[in-house]
Amino acid sequence: MATIKVLLRKKSNAQMLYPIVIRVTKNRKSSYIYTGQYVDKKYWDDVNQKIKRSHPNASRLNHLLLVKMTEVNEKLLEMQYSKKKKSISKFKKELLNNNTANFRTVSNLYLNNINNRKKINQYLTEKNRIDQFIKFSRNSELEFQDIDTSLLRKFESFLLYNKKLKSRTVANYMITIRTVYNLAIREDYAERNNYPFGRGRYQIRIPDTKKIGLTIEEVRCLEEATGLSDAQQHALNVWLLSFYFAGMRITDVIQLKWRDLKDNRLYYRMNKNSKLVSLKIPNKAQKIIDQYSFLKTTTSNLVFPDLWDTNLDDPVKLRIRIKTITRNFNRHLKIIANSVGIEKNLSMHTSRHTFGHISGDKIPIQMLQKLYRHSSITTTMQYQANFINKDADEALDKVIDF
Repeated sequence: MATIKVLLRKKSNAQMLYPIVIRVTKNRKSSYIYTGQYVDKKYWDDVNQKIKRSHPNASRLNHLLLVKMTEVNEKLLEMQYSKKKKSISKFKKELLNNNTANFRTVSNLYLNNINNRKKINQYLTEKNRIDQFIKFSRNSELEFQDIDTSLLRKFESFLLYNKKLKSRTVANYMITIRTVYNLAIREDYAERNNYPFGRGRYQIRIPDTKKIGLTIEEVRCLEEATGLSDAQQHALNVWLLSFYFAGMRITDVIQLKWRDLKDNRLYYRMNKNSKLVSLKIPNKAQKIIDQYSFLKTTTSNLVFPDLWDTNLDDPVKLRIRIKTITRNFNRHLKIIANSVGIEKNLSMHTSRHTFGHISGDKIPIQMLQKLYRHSSITTTMQYQANFINKDADEALDKVIDF
């Protein structure tokens, strides 16, 4: 007699979330059927084999688990009263064949996992890419075996020449499709033999990009800029503060709170990867912060006033508002750049590139990793490679200086 149980596997994903699986045991041999759902350990009730009520989507997810359990149980009953004996592996294969999923349904599993982690920016970006691919295929029930190298190359051409997207953006679209396909294979919804990515098939090529930052002299021009409007000065203040804090992202800058500033240090949690950060407040940064100290008397705890009228607990509205603020800041920064004679493109993100350009190879890579808040030192090395030109310049001089 086979038994079934819902449980968490011990191995987590990169976000420290654990997969919920259905374990089927027969003759002391177990097989695991993945449900496609991942949760934090604290939300799992192992005794009752369900998600705790404290989880924001507990009702929906527990209903999904109940449906899955019912399907498995019905299949077990069929197997029990069948005259043909079946192994546990064959049972699992038959069950999965009865629960086939297409690209859309597996994409929804992928998006739900992102949404459950409260990564609203990533969720909306990935959803748009998936929707565009399904729309291009003209098949809302697109099966994984229908995703071949021909379809992928046609979609790539469509993005490049019809949508006029940059090569790096196109690569991101293809990475999303590959991620969903890998999830389908991992959950036994797609066959590895049909996998269209890799050598000899469709290869995702990530183009080299050159990140250009300002020089020290150009930053000084910005620091000494005069005759600016209030809106322009505010945009410049936010840009400089971002630079002074090692290229802090604008999403984090405009959400800084007064309580994040303690004992001449900045303490905050990064929006992108939820990392806790602690940085000394440089004198230049403190002077800018002091200009906004009168705002402490308001009901808002934010250092900058840009998000006063925005519900910070609504991730969708917050994302839309930040995009609008960034667009307005970038427009002001272009005007400022022209007024001080800077020909390079000046935007909020340029502050991060500027910090990398000026730091160059002056700071040990391990310290740069800490300042950039990168999870991997490889990411720091790849990022910093854009700004380290000393060796190449010296090699060039050795050849042509004769």
